[in-house]
Amino acid sequence: MSLLLQWKETAPVAHDLLVLSIVILGGIGIGNLQFSGIKLGVAGVLFAGLAAAHFGLQPDLEVAHFLKEFGLVLFVFALGMQMGPGFFSALRQQGRYLNGYAFALVVGGAVVAVLGGWMFDMPMPAVAGLFSGATTNTPALGAAQQALATAGADSDLVTMPTLSYAAAYPLAIVGIILSLIILRAWFKVDVAAEAAQFRREMGAGIEPLNRMNLRVENPNLNGVAISAVPGVRETGVVVAPYRPASGGDVTVAMAETILHTGDLIMAVGREADLKKFCIVVGQETEENLMEAPGRITYRRVVLTNRQLLGKTVRELGLEQLHDVAVTRVSRGDLIFTALPDLKLQFGDMLQLVGPEESLDAVAAKVGNSVEMLQQTKFAAIFAGILLGVLLGLYPFRIEGLSAPVRLGLAGGPLIVAILLSYVGRIGPMVMHMPLNANRALRDLGIILFLANVGLLAGEKFVATVFTAQGLQWVVSGVFVTMLPLLAVGYGARKFHKVNFMTLSGLLSGGMTDPPALAFATAMARCDSPAVAYAAVYPLTMLLRIVAAQIIALLG
Repeated sequence: MSLLLQWKETAPVAHDLLVLSIVILGGIGIGNLQFSGIKLGVAGVLFAGLAAAHFGLQPDLEVAHFLKEFGLVLFVFALGMQMGPGFFSALRQQGRYLNGYAFALVVGGAVVAVLGGWMFDMPMPAVAGLFSGATTNTPALGAAQQALATAGADSDLVTMPTLSYAAAYPLAIVGIILSLIILRAWFKVDVAAEAAQFRREMGAGIEPLNRMNLRVENPNLNGVAISAVPGVRETGVVVAPYRPASGGDVTVAMAETILHTGDLIMAVGREADLKKFCIVVGQETEENLMEAPGRITYRRVVLTNRQLLGKTVRELGLEQLHDVAVTRVSRGDLIFTALPDLKLQFGDMLQLVGPEESLDAVAAKVGNSVEMLQQTKFAAIFAGILLGVLLGLYPFRIEGLSAPVRLGLAGGPLIVAILLSYVGRIGPMVMHMPLNANRALRDLGIILFLANVGLLAGEKFVATVFTAQGLQWVVSGVFVTMLPLLAVGYGARKFHKVNFMTLSGLLSGGMTDPPALAFATAMARCDSPAVAYAAVYPLTMLLRIVAAQIIALLG
């Protein structure tokens, strides 16, 4: 210890790095310890920081403050980049009613926290930390501290949310899992049966794309171009391979290709849409045009040419320029029929049909550079962070609060990351972050944030938490965790018959708690709860960030 203190004077940068490394290593070790199958996970770094500061290991305060805020920005921006592409599609589907329940969960937790604070005469900064810890939401803690600092609060008040957060956090993890167990017993849920039902429902709602080989038998289609066939736009079916009734090689069908009775075509689309299209055209045939002799074949290529980003399938002009048709587009876990107006993004995988030599030319045109998918576009990332920080600094005035609410370094970068990852670019810069890089950046950010939060608050932790006041925070935190969970869970199951897989994901995502998701997934023995978790996570995160600031400024 004396040697570390000596280095603090003679080599301050090395000293700070040593302290930070000790805290992070110790915290990861604490986080991996299991108690009845439950782990603290990355939150172990917070408690290692608290312990280190209690025993006198502290870095330079300005360095710790910078690393704390920088870590928070890295975490929420990487999180937004990951969640952005599926966020709006989730809202358009079942995400609407799920996010309604998640909204009730956030508001319910905030109300219980504030009422408890008034009942026990707690300072509102402590209530904000209690709300953040009891809902296992670290960015909300950062937002509350930023709001207090911006409002000119005393340094003790700025530190207070960390103390109540640390008091509430451990039992919050247990409380979320316990709530799921109580709801399962309350409604006598057969988990295996619910999981099977969930898979059936999801299978019915998300149809894969299929192919159907059709013979034109409708005499009304004689002399009609494919683009003018009734129902082709309404069904969203794409016609690709084509062989005329007179025989010959299979070629690529163009929008202007004229049909005649006896022609063979292959259509790509959803099963129900293909059946409707079949009624208009003729009947299905067993002959497979993809295996018939001819000059066409198919290939999958990746769109990495940034000059083509944002263009529609029609604007690529592949049919007219290269005699090649796009039949489907894969984007992450989503698969789309290649409708003419579908806008393309970096990394989209296009399934092409056409002559071999033409496919080579199209592959070169769209880029097809798999290596580029592994490159992290740091210029675009820091441009996004710049915009996010500026948005976070913008003040929103709410009547009755002592200071304006800002999205802060937690909310601003999160919103910008979601929007930019959905759009796909900032001017000429492509917004792309490989999955491994995203995970690494996210983990690094949250570790830096939690380590420095602990180091900054640890000096007062034992003297504050291990008192009657600290016990009051712990007990209040249990109520803030469990009451909203049980109320929302009961209402969703009782009145709307929400599947237990969906309910587990909803409650875990509504509390932004990965350990609870892991427990629900293990209980279900499948990844079904993750669907609802992903649907509510981004909006819940934003709501908790704003709610924590409002609570902190109420006093």
